[in-house]
Amino acid sequence: MPSHPPPHLAPYDRNNVFARILRGEAPCTKVYEDEFALAFDNIHPAAPVHVLVVPKGEYVSNADFSASAPDALIAGFWRAARRPALLSAGDTLVLPANGHPRAVPWNRASHPYCR
Repeated sequence: MPSHPPPHLAPYDRNNVFARILRGEAPCTKVYEDEFALAFDNIHPAAPVHVLVVPKGEYVSNADFSASAPDALIAGFWRAARRPALLSAGDTLVLPANGHPRAVPWNRASHPYCR
C-alpha cells in the first residue's frame, strides 16, 4: 500500500534499511515474523536485548501508519509487537520515521525493544 505521509514528512524511501530488510535484500537475525510484521535483533544494541519490530508496509511515521494502514495490518502489527517473547516489563518502544528509528520515540509501544 502506498504511503500517504503528512505534508511535513518526506515520502517513503524504498531504499531505507528497514525496507531492504523486509524485502530480504539486507541481512537480519529474525526473532519473529508473520504476514504483518518482522522482528529482528538490532545490529547495534543499546541494551542486552534490543529487538526491532517493523510493520510490513510503506509508512513514514506512526501517524502515517495509523492513518493509512488497513485495520488488519495495524492489529497484526501490535499483536506481533506485544508477543510475550518480545515484550517484558520495562521495555521501551521507539517507532521509526522514514527509516530513522529514533525520530519518533514512544514509550511502551513497537520499534526497538530495549531491555
